[in-house]
Amino acid sequence: MKTREPSPLFKLNMQIYDLIIIGAGPAGITASVYAARKKLNFLVISLDIGGQTAWSGEIENYTGYQFITGPDLTQKFEEHLRKYGIALKENEEVLEIAKSGEIISVNTNKGNYQSRTVIIASGKKSRELGVPGEKEFKNHGLTYCATCDGPLFSGKVVAVIGGGNSALDAALQLTKIAKHIYIINITEQLAGDQIMLEKIKQAENVTILNSHQITAISGDRFVRAIKIKNKDGQKELAVEGVFVEIGLIPNSSFAKNVEKNTKNEINIDLANQTNIPGVFAAGDVSNVLEKQIIIAAGEGSKAALSAFRYLARKNFGK
Repeated sequence: MKTREPSPLFKLNMQIYDLIIIGAGPAGITASVYAARKKLNFLVISLDIGGQTAWSGEIENYTGYQFITGPDLTQKFEEHLRKYGIALKENEEVLEIAKSGEIISVNTNKGNYQSRTVIIASGKKSRELGVPGEKEFKNHGLTYCATCDGPLFSGKVVAVIGGGNSALDAALQLTKIAKHIYIINITEQLAGDQIMLEKIKQAENVTILNSHQITAISGDRFVRAIKIKNKDGQKELAVEGVFVEIGLIPNSSFAKNVEKNTKNEINIDLANQTNIPGVFAAGDVSNVLEKQIIIAAGEGSKAALSAFRYLARKNFGK
């Protein structure tokens, strides 16, 4: 694979880290804890802390916690990270990575950094609907985070768009807040964990509309209605909120020379190595089979240990 010379901006910061971790979700934070314990000189760069975990509602499948909310688990992650005094560049977006010789340059919207290894643990972001009204009503009744914005819709009629675990999680959170919830699901049946499906079916303020597709969002200053259609035609539902939960797409666009699959997930081997030596990936941004918090955390630990072994084999600075 061909690598290219980094832009002149990359040369502004002369410090060379052992490792740069991109992302501070479960994979990135776990990788950072392992890197700290291995006494690596490393940096974490992330837009936020917690990633998708911070947006989750009730979590009942993370070992050690019979029940914990996403924000609470995120706080536990952050406490663990802060314990080690890890160097963290928060609210910083990675724009590009490039390798020249043995050095990997990481270009962000705020700076330029060099490292001998990189772990990409940048996770995923919400997929957009792509329908009329979505952009106009974003943050005006349309949201991608029930955990963040659910309390704003107390006593209102809302719609959750999607039929997987993320949609079910959002709907379950909203059953305690909203007056009524419509689940608009494009497939014939909801697809999610059985325990979540059972809870949804027991909820008295939820209406499930399978085999329906949203086609437009309308309102004045805020959302007032959505248009949906099925094989029988189109109709309008009066709602005051729309929660988009139709899946996630990998935050991998900055890794232009890294091989990806058809979903734009980064391809890794069993040691989390990508096609570029010294560049590793972990968590939801990778092609790991399942997207779960506990799996992302485990993958983060693997990636950090693999980076450590790579550095040891290279015997840098010895």
